[in-house]
Amino acid sequence: MAVCSGSAGLTPAERAELLSVLSEDADDAVRERAANALLSQSPDAFVAALAGDNPAAQLFRYCGGNLVVKPVIAEALVKNSRCPVQFLTPAIKVLPTSAVQELMQDLDRLSSNRTLVAALVQSPSLTADQRQQLEELLANKAASESAFAQAVAQIDVPTEQRVTLLQRLSGLRVVERVQLALKGNREERMALIRDPCKVVQRAVLQSARITDREVETFSSMASLTDEVLRLIATSRNFRRNYSVVINLMNNPKTPLDITLRMLSSITAPDLKKLAANRNVSDTLRSAANRLQVQRTQKRE
Repeated sequence: MAVCSGSAGLTPAERAELLSVLSEDADDAVRERAANALLSQSPDAFVAALAGDNPAAQLFRYCGGNLVVKPVIAEALVKNSRCPVQFLTPAIKVLPTSAVQELMQDLDRLSSNRTLVAALVQSPSLTADQRQQLEELLANKAASESAFAQAVAQIDVPTEQRVTLLQRLSGLRVVERVQLALKGNREERMALIRDPCKVVQRAVLQSARITDREVETFSSMASLTDEVLRLIATSRNFRRNYSVVINLMNNPKTPLDITLRMLSSITAPDLKKLAANRNVSDTLRSAANRLQVQRTQKRE
């Protein structure tokens, strides 16, 4: 009764959680008092309670059954990895676009939770590209040996290791390749960056183990898709490495809108080399020449 009346000296989050527990109490009077008190709790109190390490099951049931239509509650439910699966689909339906985008970045969680992926596919906030990546995760499509044969052949390791790597990659389902891309070694990332599935390519670039040298190598590879090069170019962390920027500028597969946007960031010597590079588009070389002239006129 002290919890119900607000005299127990609890934080708003603690009280919201305990009230949800008491709303399922065996005592009728306690249940009724708790249910009435819950109606006056702020959404912020429930959000804070759901952010805890191990919220009570009753809290999930109350929020999932009564408050899930509120976007802030839906977001808090989805963010907690302990949220029961039956509340994921209704929560995702009302998630704000920003929360959907954030969830799409968590490939580790998505690749290990098929129910979450299936629920997220129903979100009206998804882009066409994101929907395709989720459908790839749900497809359970196994990789063929031919998908990686060329990539593995170019990795600088002994022949025996290349054979072993090719055998290990062949037959892996998409979710398994995503996990390997996130947590595997350099040789595995070098092969998986050319995976036909976009979601696997993204996982390689999100790996906590990826090195600057690897990104430099990726940014110079004309054999990669323009989607991969765009992901590298739009990452602030990767763009801090000037070698990555130069490699992207000189890579003929880098999308033109990306290279034109980065043109002003390169030094005079590199600008001169780019203007003479016959492998890049005429449009980019012309833009490099114009920028050279502008910089020269300013100095004069």
